[in-house]
Amino acid sequence: MTLIVGLGNPGDKFAQTRHNIGFMVVDKLARELGSVNLAWKEDDKHKALIARVGDVILAKPLTFMNNVGLSVAGLVAYYKVSAPEVWVIHDDIDLPIGKIRIRHKGGSAGHHGVDSIMKELKSDQFIRFRLGVGRGMESTRQTMDKNWHHRSVISFVLSRFTQSEAGNLKHLIKNSTEAVRIALTEGIDKAMNRFN
Repeated sequence: MTLIVGLGNPGDKFAQTRHNIGFMVVDKLARELGSVNLAWKEDDKHKALIARVGDVILAKPLTFMNNVGLSVAGLVAYYKVSAPEVWVIHDDIDLPIGKIRIRHKGGSAGHHGVDSIMKELKSDQFIRFRLGVGRGMESTRQTMDKNWHHRSVISFVLSRFTQSEAGNLKHLIKNSTEAVRIALTEGIDKAMNRFN
């Protein structure tokens, strides 16, 4: 069994923001793995929307990003999956928009959702699909390695993709969905070789 968790914040206010790219990808994945009528069901106990296709469970936690680990840990216990069977899809401002990096384990790189999952699972052994959402105007200056002020990062990840980024966003969602599908059918290493 594989638990695939798309990270995002609940509510219409955040629906199309950079931080919600994980939700966008699992929505597309649900349509492709299931049928047009595949419905998300609300799991009040674990605070998540769930869609199940065979032995693949797709989840969109309804906690806000900083507490997403509580929802994920509850789902892990309920479905009796181990940390390596948990795949987390999330935004990454340190990758250019459209870039994908798949990792077996590691740190959080400052992503609060990943931090929360690591804390609640007491493990870093889950799979990460890191999706590049860029750095906006900062990337055009010689400041790629500078530390952003905390408020600047929050403001950026909660911003919507611009009209000029629409093509990149479409490709990112398409390629990320394909990467997860390849990982499911051919293995994580195949997906890493193709997309990293």
